[in-house]
Amino acid sequence: MSRFRFVLGEIGQGLRRNLSMAVSVVLVTFVSLTFVGAAALLQMQIGKMQGEWYDRVEVSVFLCPSGTPRVETCAGGEATPEQIDEIRGVLEAPAMSAYIDEVFFETKEQAYEAVRDQAGDEDWFQLLSVDQMQASFRVALVDPTQIDIVMDEVAGRTGVEEVLDQREIFEPIFLVMNRATILSVGLAVVMTVTAVLLITTTIRLSAMSRRRETEIMRFVGASNFFIQLPFMLEGALAALLGAVLATGTLWFGVRYGVEDWLSSSVGFVTDYVSTAEVWLIAPVLAAIGIAIAAVSSLVSLSRYTKV
Repeated sequence: MSRFRFVLGEIGQGLRRNLSMAVSVVLVTFVSLTFVGAAALLQMQIGKMQGEWYDRVEVSVFLCPSGTPRVETCAGGEATPEQIDEIRGVLEAPAMSAYIDEVFFETKEQAYEAVRDQAGDEDWFQLLSVDQMQASFRVALVDPTQIDIVMDEVAGRTGVEEVLDQREIFEPIFLVMNRATILSVGLAVVMTVTAVLLITTTIRLSAMSRRRETEIMRFVGASNFFIQLPFMLEGALAALLGAVLATGTLWFGVRYGVEDWLSSSVGFVTDYVSTAEVWLIAPVLAAIGIAIAAVSSLVSLSRYTKV
């Protein structure tokens, strides 16, 4: 018990002597771990959005329209009923039932009505006619990850102008989010290095200011671990406090920024990260904070606590 009190006393003394440095360590660790946590939450959100949106992905098979052909498969003009039946037969074949959940055929008239519903009273819609529309097949998939199998079966067939993978619509969004994650990780690395250097400096100053006490402890036979323990705990305590502040900031941001504001403002995403995910990464942030302190201690203590 007396040793425990001694260690606590040494920690308190060290923090008082280097208060400004200790506060700096807390703040730098807080910022770096906030970026680490933000990057983790961004990746979680990307995973949720991919799971949600890719489940709705369909293959759109656009058939050749009337007019000047744009691709070789439309050289014969607009897709004929025979060509449409052949493509339908491919999509509805028993061999494709393992990949295709449902096939829906949209005529030019239905496509025109769908555009009219979306355009409303827009002037540009008055320039369109039914003959300018394209008939198409909408193919719902059993497993969206096997979309290439379905696309390969219909692409290049006579009467097919284009086969569209709807995942391509979402890729720009995921690209922006992935780049934001990389930026966040980059800033986190810079701030983590800064935190390591600051903690190293703090421990070094603390060790130098208590060099006389260290000499006395060494003289009476104290072990290296017992001498170095207060310094290590000082760094760990400051880093842990930074992790707590980072967790609190992320919780506040997710609770009021995502769960309250974003979920009610952006309706096309229904599955957002929540405060449950923040609590999930909180132990990881604490572990990273302690690891930063441990690395800093190894760098500085072996040199500055030698007598």
